[in-house]
Formats: sequence, structure tokens, C-alpha cells
Amino acid sequence: MNMTIGFRICNRPNVAPKALVEAFAQLPVANVSDAMSRVFAAGPSLRPMHASGSMAGVALTVRARPGDNLMLHKAIDMAQPGDVIVVDAGGDLTNALMGELMLAYAVKRGVAGFVLNGAIRDVDAFVATNLPTFAAGVTHRGPYKDGPGEINVPISLGGMVIAPGDIVLGDADGVLAVPLADAEDILKRTQAKQDAETRQMQAIAEGKNDRSWVDAALKKLGCEMPETA
Repeated sequence: MNMTIGFRICNRPNVAPKALVEAFAQLPVANVSDAMSRVFAAGPSLRPMHASGSMAGVALTVRARPGDNLMLHKAIDMAQPGDVIVVDAGGDLTNALMGELMLAYAVKRGVAGFVLNGAIRDVDAFVATNLPTFAAGVTHRGPYKDGPGEINVPISLGGMVIAPGDIVLGDADGVLAVPLADAEDILKRTQAKQDAETRQMQAIAEGKNDRSWVDAALKKLGCEMPETA
């Protein structure tokens, strides 16, 4: 049977293994981003709406009509423990995609977090519950429930493609998706980056931090400097 493009629910064929997700959960999003050449991001408008803490989980993707949460409701019904529900709703802030009732149900389902390219409401509930939630804004106006939309299809947030089953990370610096096919290599690169930063922090604390690279870079670029600089 042919499915209607724009109004369909698909299977999620590949899912990141739990151990891999847990390994990424120990690392700062900024360092993962560095290991991915600093060119991927879900956009600076997606900010934490919870009190504190980081997020790591498996992407359950939703493409929604702006201001409509019918497919988001279905995604919460489908979610497995540890899933992060990622919604492309076009960044529209006119109507909230979810509030405290859906949040409470998502907690009960074991959802690991939300990334919403749209708005929420009942902000105090998100702060109090502290389920990692990243959204583009807040409005008291509620959503519609008419569709259309899609679940478990590739979506894009701020130019960053997120496929169902990818690893989704978030902390105070923002949101990042790690492609499942490249996740193990990215993890190794990130761990190496983290180890290097740990050594550098120790050198700073001991007063042994090598800053010679700054002048070397300036000279290489042809910067004119006084001899005493």
C-alpha cells in the first residue's frame, strides 16, 4: 500500500545502541561538535526549557504542521524508554506544541527528552519536572490537532539533518545530532578531544599552559606586532 507523503508513520529501522548513547552522555556537546568539524548545529534558537542537566537519547523524529501537535501525541504513544522526540514544526511560535499534560505523559513513557522547533507552554511545569526539553519559544496559545505530519522520517533543524535512530544530545550550549553511521568514530574523536582538554586544564592550573601558538599564528598570518608584545 502506498503511503501519503506528508501524512504517514514509518518504522524506525536502525536505532543507536544503549551503550553508545550512554558513552556520549558523558561528554560535553561542544566537544562532540568539535569532533564533527564544527559545522553541525540545530540552531541557537533552541534553548533549554528545563531547570538544568544534559540530554542524550535516540531520535524519534516528527515533522509537524506549524501549531499542530497531532503527530507529536502519536509519537509519545510510540516512544520507547530513552527516546528523544525531535519535532520539526517550522520554528513557528504562534501556538504551543505541548504543555504540562503531555509532559507528564512523556515522563511516564520514559521519554528522555524533547527537541521542539516550535513553542511550549506551562513553562513552570517543564522547570519543575526537569525533563530535558529544548524549544524555540513560549506561548500560552494552545495547539491544533488536525495534522498532517510524519513520524520516523529524516527532518532538518537549522540545516542539521536528523534521521530516526540517530543520537541526539543537548546541554546548555544547544542541541546536536550524531549520525548513527558515524557515531563510533565521532565518539573516539570526542574522547580524544576531552582527554586533551583535561590535560590543558591541568597545565593552566599549574601555570604551565603553552601560549606560544598565539604569536606563531599571528606571525603566520602577517600581523604587525611590536617587539615587546
